[in-house]
Amino acid sequence: MKTIKLLIATSLDGYIAGPDGDISWLTPFEEVDYGYTDFIATIDTTLMGNTTYQHVLTFGDFPYKDKTNYVFTRQATTPEPGAPYVQFVSTDVAEFVSRLKQQNGLGIWLVGGSQLNAALLEASLIDEILLFLIPVTIGRGIPLFAPSANQQNWQLTGCQSLDKGMVQLNYRRS
Repeated sequence: MKTIKLLIATSLDGYIAGPDGDISWLTPFEEVDYGYTDFIATIDTTLMGNTTYQHVLTFGDFPYKDKTNYVFTRQATTPEPGAPYVQFVSTDVAEFVSRLKQQNGLGIWLVGGSQLNAALLEASLIDEILLFLIPVTIGRGIPLFAPSANQQNWQLTGCQSLDKGMVQLNYRRS
């Protein structure tokens, strides 16, 4: 059975991006790997919302070509030219991901964004949260989780102080 891990950076005030998806506040922290390479080796699948996918495309060459990639969207669509390694999903998120978790293989990386994070949180499908807390306040933007209707408890499984005041917090569902 696969596990879903949300590995994501957030500002001190809980945003994963500024207004209009701006992530320039992360630039000073990009020069160090922070365990990303090791993490990527533990997953074989990515999940992301369409807005996150469109943002990833601005990085140039699609970075997850060797993974199975699902992009959740409210409307049926086809991959961008040159990105045949992406499958778009417009069916019920919780139902699709529940079936996906039953498969054998490596872990699943929930890349984001906020709405997909909230949908999977609401359905209790996220197993671990690996949160990189960045010592920046943004004031407004895209929250880590869109509003959710239920409370969930998480157990802290690790805490590490990193360069430039960043902290990595690891949580597992209680």
